[in-house]
This record gives sequence, structure tokens and C-alpha cells, in this order.
Amino acid sequence: MGQTRPGSSPTTINSPLSLFLTLRFHRWSLFSSSAPPLLHPPRAPLSRSQTLTLASSSSSSTYKGGNYLTLTDEELVAQCEMDTYKASGPGGQHRNKRESAVRLKHLPTGVVAQAVEDRSQHKNRVSALARLRTLLALKVRNAVDLNGYTPPPELLQILPAKSTIRGSDVGPQIGPNNPKFAMGMQALLDLIYAVEGSVSEAANLLGLSTGALSRLILSDDSLRMAVNELRASKGMRPLK
Repeated sequence: MGQTRPGSSPTTINSPLSLFLTLRFHRWSLFSSSAPPLLHPPRAPLSRSQTLTLASSSSSSTYKGGNYLTLTDEELVAQCEMDTYKASGPGGQHRNKRESAVRLKHLPTGVVAQAVEDRSQHKNRVSALARLRTLLALKVRNAVDLNGYTPPPELLQILPAKSTIRGSDVGPQIGPNNPKFAMGMQALLDLIYAVEGSVSEAANLLGLSTGALSRLILSDDSLRMAVNELRASKGMRPLK
């Protein structure tokens, strides 16, 4: 019996002891800090916070590839493991009566989102799914070819009208409160990662001044944090 891991040669298992040691090694490798985890580690105590809940893997890890944001809600949920539970915390007699809180774990990436603030499990499921889309936009990177770069339509939609490459047919600018903003944010982060955090270089490719692109990034807290995390890793000053 043999097992083949991507990027490695086949490993032949000749005995039960070899099988045991191999499985132990694979399990250790899965959660090793030397590479982004593929699965979510054991659950941490839950918070009642209504802000985005990141996966418990390191916030600096970035998953590669996968255009998950183009999936419908049903298709995206099909890729998830969903847990329901009783939310802890204050709330008196109206809390902890039902398992209304929802946690979604996106299996291909390990990204986790949860919602606990509503007494309706259905509403929490909708909220968790919306947060999952935002987290996927922040955490999943797609390759960008800078040679002859052309911004995708979803990125053009979030650019201000002053962009010299933004045609009139794009329509009004989409802001952070629009559900479609996540797709544009992902495309913008893909570009900024491709230019290694240089806002000025990204702005040039988008037909904007550095100040205009900086204001766009600062318009959304999660986008600002993602860009500043990348810039910090490159020894650059954060945007303020």
C-alpha cells in the first residue's frame, strides 16, 4: 500500500508500525506552524462579539487559489461544515434556550466564520455566510500577472470615478456595505500582494493617485488591516 503527497515521492508502508508512524507524521505536519493549516484546529472558547471571527490559524497565513466568491450561497455552503450551538454570555432568560448560534468552517481553506447575535438560527446562518465571504476575500489569494495587467470587472466596480481606467459603463462605485464589495476587495488584495504591498505601484496600475487608493483601502477596516499586515511583513509603514 502506498501514499503519495503532492510534491513528494511515494511513501511505501511495509508494516503496521510504519503505517502508525506515517499517520502520526501526517497528523503532525497538518498542524505544523511551518505551513498554513488545511483544517481548523480544536475549537477555542467562543466570543459573543459581532465582529468577524477569523480562523484560529495564524492571521498571517494566506491560502492560495480558489475563486470561491463566485459560488452561489448554496454551492459555498456545500463546501462547509456547519455547527450549531448554544451561545454563551449575558442575555437572561432569552439566551441559551436553543442552538441558534452558527459556525461555518470552509473545508478547502480552513477559514471559519460564526454568528451568535440573533435568536434565529436562520438569521445567524445568513450572517455567518456573509462573514465567510468577507474572510475568504481577505484570506484567499489568486495569482496576478502584472505584464499587461487589466483589472477584473469586480475590482473596477469598487474604484472611485477618478480612476483613469474606469469606464463610464462600470456604473457607480460600490462601497463596503454592498455585498459585491468582497469580490472587488479580493481582487484589490490580489494586486497589492502581487506588487508586494506597494500602494503607489498598485495605484499606478489602477489609474489612481496613491492618495486616492489609500483612501479606498482605509474606507474598510478589514481591508486596511489586511494591507497593513502585508506592509508590516515587508518592513513598510502602515497606512493611516
